[in-house]
Amino acid sequence: MAATSAPARSSAHAGSARASRNALNAIAALGLGFEVVNPQDQRSGKLDGGEKRLLPSTVLRSTIRLTDCPQLQRLAWQRHGVAEVTPTEALALYARNWRHVDLSAMEPRERTLVDALATELAGERLLV
Repeated sequence: MAATSAPARSSAHAGSARASRNALNAIAALGLGFEVVNPQDQRSGKLDGGEKRLLPSTVLRSTIRLTDCPQLQRLAWQRHGVAEVTPTEALALYARNWRHVDLSAMEPRERTLVDALATELAGERLLV
């Protein structure tokens, strides 16, 4: 194998840097964010200030009990005899009926659920 010359390595690095800039520009143009996190902090839920948060994967279950989420239960008034919904159904109910949600009355646990639904299923944006 022939050794790579310095100019070849330099142009390869420039191409890689250009591709990275293009990718970041595309991410920004789509309204998305990008962050680098320590995997240890991500697993533990530690934030920059040292405070803890619930990670979406620990909040979302395969079904959500309506009685655990008063605002969601109000939005699902027409679902007679239904005690649980899937995360996808819950997200759809919140998104479709967000104008009826009373944020001042929303319990922190339910707010965490809404944040987790938006993060896991809607790319961090609740489309309302």
